[in-house]
Amino acid sequence: MDNFAEQLVKKNETSSDRNKRIVIAVCGILITVAMVFVSFIQLDKPVIAFLGMILAAATGYGTFFLIQGSYVEYEYTFTNGELDIAKIIAKKKRIEMLSTEVRSFTDFGKYNEDMEESEDMTVVITSDNIASHEYYADFQHEEYGRTRLVFVPNEKMLEFIGRYLPAKLRAKN
Repeated sequence: MDNFAEQLVKKNETSSDRNKRIVIAVCGILITVAMVFVSFIQLDKPVIAFLGMILAAATGYGTFFLIQGSYVEYEYTFTNGELDIAKIIAKKKRIEMLSTEVRSFTDFGKYNEDMEESEDMTVVITSDNIASHEYYADFQHEEYGRTRLVFVPNEKMLEFIGRYLPAKLRAKN
C-alpha cells in the first residue's frame, strides 16, 4: 500500500512583508505616474512620449508582478518515504525546492531558534512563520550539501515520516 500525504502551508505575512509590499506599491505608482507625466510633457516629441508610455506600462506591470510575488505557499508531498517540497508563488508559479528520502535523515525533531547550524549547512525554511510547531530535518542533499529543512508537517505527514525514519531517529522521537 502506498503511503501518500500532501500538505499546503501558507506563509503568514509578517509586518516586514507588509511594509515591503507597501514600499513597492508606492514606488511603483510614483514611477508610473512620473512616466505618464513625462509622456504628456513631451507630446511634441512623439517618440519620447511613446517611449514614456511604454515605460509607464512596464513599471505598472512590474509593480503588480513584484507585489503578487510576495504571496507564498509551500507544498509538502510525501510518497513512500520521499519528501518533496515546492514553493508556490501567488497561486500561479510552482518552484520545486528539494526532494529527499526520509531514510537519509541524520537528525529530526522539534525545531527551536537556539539550535546550532554550521557554516557549511544550507538552511531551507518552508515554514508558516509560527515557530511553536516547526520541525527540522538534517540530511545530505546532492545539490545543497549538508541541509537543514525547517518545516511544519501536520499529524498525517508526521505519522508517515515516522514510519520511514532511520531506527536511531525513530527511537529518539
